[in-house]
Amino acid sequence: MGKGIKQMKKIFAEEYGGDSQFLQDIGMEHKGLEFSEYVTKESLTQQGGYGFTNKGPQHDEAWLIFEDVVRHSIPTFEDKAKALYWFPLWRTWFGLVGLCKLGWNDVPPPSNYDLPIKMAGELIQAKIPQHVQWYADYFSAVTGILSAPDDLIRMSERVYNFQRIFNIRQGKGLREQDSNLPYRAMGPVTKKEYKSRQERYDDQLKELDIDISEKTIEEKMVILKKYRTIQYFKLQEAVYEKRGWNAFGCPKIELIKELGIDYDDVIHVIKPYQ
Repeated sequence: MGKGIKQMKKIFAEEYGGDSQFLQDIGMEHKGLEFSEYVTKESLTQQGGYGFTNKGPQHDEAWLIFEDVVRHSIPTFEDKAKALYWFPLWRTWFGLVGLCKLGWNDVPPPSNYDLPIKMAGELIQAKIPQHVQWYADYFSAVTGILSAPDDLIRMSERVYNFQRIFNIRQGKGLREQDSNLPYRAMGPVTKKEYKSRQERYDDQLKELDIDISEKTIEEKMVILKKYRTIQYFKLQEAVYEKRGWNAFGCPKIELIKELGIDYDDVIHVIKPYQ
């Protein structure tokens, strides 16, 4: 058990005859890391927030389930991609400078609620821009390098892409790894699981103009899985485009040059995937 879910799946399949696909569907790990405890089934954005990370399914990089399923403020793939570009970079920045994020979003100023939730397709309230500016002011004061919020994001973007390329060098970090999310993070794996929220799942299928009156639960599960899997892949494409990555999930050479990290060793790693 102490070896973690990834190894447990392998042991159960190889030594005890377990169904490897079923184990993959229910084993809540991704990229070797166990999931942090958010139920992502009903939040496509949170699925992407877990699946497209450099280090596995944790909400350190992006916690957007509230914006997705409560506020409904990021309904389109473009909206979700914009959020999954900015928030992982901003949250990564805290780790770069050794600061805590709690001062940023756990105690927002009252004036933040006077701001629009969204403007020109960009989330406003959720970013808490006044505090983001304060972090930029703090960084400027400590380092003597005059920096605006966009400068902090750019700083983080260099590191984030370098981390991605490091993973690629280690034989990971491409679309294949991002795609291998356990289905339990996306939808109901078992008949019992479907029946536990049958009305909700049935209604979602009806919203897709699917006649389910004569369909068994097993048939409905197949349809739902196909739909949710396609949605995940569409989000993946939108996020990759926004991040400047290609269809392989690899940072493009032009992005690496733009970020100023186009060292020979870096280009050597990503060139086969261009």
